[in-house]
Amino acid sequence: MTLADLQQGQRVVIRHVDTRDRHAQRLMVLGLVEDAELTFSGAAVGGDPLEFRLYGAAISLRREQAEAFSVEAAGLEA
Repeated sequence: MTLADLQQGQRVVIRHVDTRDRHAQRLMVLGLVEDAELTFSGAAVGGDPLEFRLYGAAISLRREQAEAFSVEAAGLEA
């Protein structure tokens, strides 16, 4: 499952970042790294961009960028 697959309000932990994605490094600097916990806030009317809450801040990603981050539900052990 990736960040692009989430339902509104779902809390997840990032388990893997596809660093081959050209945007991944910039997004990692913003805190989107392995073991980071975030919540999916929702999407724009057309479904893109997606908004997440991360460390108390809102961050928006294009759906294609969100696909670079593999996640699992928060509270589950790897």
